[in-house]
Amino acid sequence: MSTQTTSSSVLKAIALLIISALLFSLMGVCIRYASHTVDNASIVFFRNFVGLFIFLPLILQRGLGFFKTERLWMHTWRSMVGLVAMYGFFYAIAHLKLSNAMVFTYSSPIFIPLIAWLFLKEKITRSMLIAALIGLLGVLCVAKPDAGLWNQLSFIGLSASFLAAMAFVTVRALTATEPPERIVFYFCSIGTLISMIPMFWHIRPYTWTELSFLIGAGLLANISQLVMSHAYRLAPAGQIGPVNYVAIIFAGLWGYLFWRETPDFYSLIGFALILLAIVVCSPLLQRRLRP
Repeated sequence: MSTQTTSSSVLKAIALLIISALLFSLMGVCIRYASHTVDNASIVFFRNFVGLFIFLPLILQRGLGFFKTERLWMHTWRSMVGLVAMYGFFYAIAHLKLSNAMVFTYSSPIFIPLIAWLFLKEKITRSMLIAALIGLLGVLCVAKPDAGLWNQLSFIGLSASFLAAMAFVTVRALTATEPPERIVFYFCSIGTLISMIPMFWHIRPYTWTELSFLIGAGLLANISQLVMSHAYRLAPAGQIGPVNYVAIIFAGLWGYLFWRETPDFYSLIGFALILLAIVVCSPLLQRRLRP
């Protein structure tokens, strides 16, 4: 019974991460359109600031007491790491193909098992390592060593991936005592306060079109964060992390639909390997691999 319950929880976590990845890829579409005329610092600020309004009904319903926490330092660390990763990720979206930008950010599952083992003492299984390696190979196939991979953008993108992995693992640690709504609330609040400083250097009136993309990105990102937090509450970060790769496939679809960015043969192979990484980390396969 306990094994079935655990498998069911992991399957639910995988489904939630897929939904989160879909919403996050749509956020990437909004960011790409907004970046045509809006600077990176302002985009990051709006992504956090808009998220605060999602919590107004919750504050009115449950009161400010719901957001009291004894783990403020961990919320602050998660917010700072996630915010730096966000700056790098949004910069990559503005300057690369959408699918390539997603590749950099969603390379984080490669680092998650190691970080989860170091900080959370989570066990690294053979299937986790296999999934991470397969996913890495898929990432390299999608974002081949071309002009956009091994340069300054590469450093920014991969650094954002590593920091995003640290943020994901911190979320996993926070879910032991903190509800998802509280985790995302502190991320938005701290992120808004910090990102407000560089944004003031670029503040100006925005058009309605710009505001629509900025607000849309903020809503999609924060709803995605809530869904992701629920997922990491159901299963270990190292076990379900590779599911994040599916966002690259969604991004490839949006890239084709909106900008006619077409994947080549190697990209298609990469997408297949990414899907295989998701299958490898599924609980059904892991049960069969058990002696």
